Amino acid sequence: MLEISENDLLNRMRRDNPWWETGIDKVLEKDFPKRDFFPAFYHLVRQRDIRRAVVLMGPRQVGKTVMAKQAVLELLKSGVEPNHILFASLDTPLLIGQPLEKLLRLYLDSFGDEESGGYIFFDEIQYLKDWEIHLKSLVDSYPEIKFVVTGSAAAVLKRKSQESGAGRFTDFILPPLTFREFVKFQNIGTTVLTAPPLNDSFINYLTFGGYPEIVMSKSLRQNPDRYLKSDIIDKVLLRDLPSLYGITDVQEMYRLFASLVYNTGQEVSLESLSKNSGVSKVTLKKYIEYFEGAFLIRRLDRVDINAKKFKRARTFKIYVTNPSMYCALFGAMEQDDRRFGALVETAVIAQMLQSLPNVECRYARWKTGEIDFVIIDQRTQKPTYALEVKWSDRIKNNIREADNMVEFVKLHNLQPPDYFITTKTYSEKIMYRGIELSCMSTAKTCLVIGQTELDIVNANLEAATQQHDLFT
Repeated sequence: MLEISENDLLNRMRRDNPWWETGIDKVLEKDFPKRDFFPAFYHLVRQRDIRRAVVLMGPRQVGKTVMAKQAVLELLKSGVEPNHILFASLDTPLLIGQPLEKLLRLYLDSFGDEESGGYIFFDEIQYLKDWEIHLKSLVDSYPEIKFVVTGSAAAVLKRKSQESGAGRFTDFILPPLTFREFVKFQNIGTTVLTAPPLNDSFINYLTFGGYPEIVMSKSLRQNPDRYLKSDIIDKVLLRDLPSLYGITDVQEMYRLFASLVYNTGQEVSLESLSKNSGVSKVTLKKYIEYFEGAFLIRRLDRVDINAKKFKRARTFKIYVTNPSMYCALFGAMEQDDRRFGALVETAVIAQMLQSLPNVECRYARWKTGEIDFVIIDQRTQKPTYALEVKWSDRIKNNIREADNMVEFVKLHNLQPPDYFITTKTYSEKIMYRGIELSCMSTAKTCLVIGQTELDIVNANLEAATQQHDLFT
């Protein structure tokens, strides 16, 4: 039986790193615009005074590989020598299962320079068993080299990154496109948009807007559900999760996922899910953990009007991480469908996915009312933000629709702009029962949240940098 030779591996490296011969001319196959999160990611790539590998994780097809290659391009533009950058995709048949140390030594002995302070990119790191042990060893053994890895199996990546890479890895989550990015990718001027055309764009976002390749490809936009189902959902459910967790009953798992997608934005219980999907409650809990870890869904727990958790929580909400997943499995939903509001809620929470792992987001429901999204301060366990999502303008003529929000805001002494209500087109500030209420169209709200998320990422990055400077 023939074994893969070192010469074959070296030839593969040459093909995957054409800039060694052509410079910056052959880095990206397509000219994709940069994600809003690129500057923060690139800052981590260039950060050499901290001996840490960057672990770029997120769902399939959100642009992780493109972002990594865009970082390569920027490094080359900044003057880094072409042969001081290695990009290796570990899902390539020749490279699957190859130890990172072996690939690195082959590269350094043949093309690179250990003392140069080069950059090593390992794409699709989850295809290597015990990758975190290999990577930590490299970070410790090669202090002059900056390591960057990408991966889609976020549950395994994040857990192993935290357990084995403490102090050696910096995690960076790349979510699906925000509505702000979607608008920018489609070259729509956000500053001059009025409600109706912005809503048209928002409807398109619900249908196919979470994934850069669809947004940038006219042919894929004509049949987005086929791409979404085959290249994103099916690959995760039929290949990634079964191989990572040893799942044998794939059809059972797929059936549950379809049930969750159909009920995005709805309040559910383990009992109802078990009955509808035919999956036991014990297995359900495991699957939901896998789905959430793979960035397919987001679970929100319920609190009462006092923002307190229930001791025996029986219900929770499930949201898919991008509303276009619903359209991929069940087709585009009409605006007059009674479930359309839940799809709109799904789009709103999709704007928060970058920061959600670090904050407590809940929904509040009590005997006489509810609030769709409540952010809880992790230190004080008190609400700091409340958002009610509506896809109508009824509040304009029926202000009593704001009673739930007024009751919650007064109880917790929230101040503007830490609470507001979304509408379909109506934007206004209203005084009601002694409270100033801000109403804003849902589409515009998504743009605002997208900008806020970006500000949070940059602020956290700046704070982390300042903290590091204090101790160096």
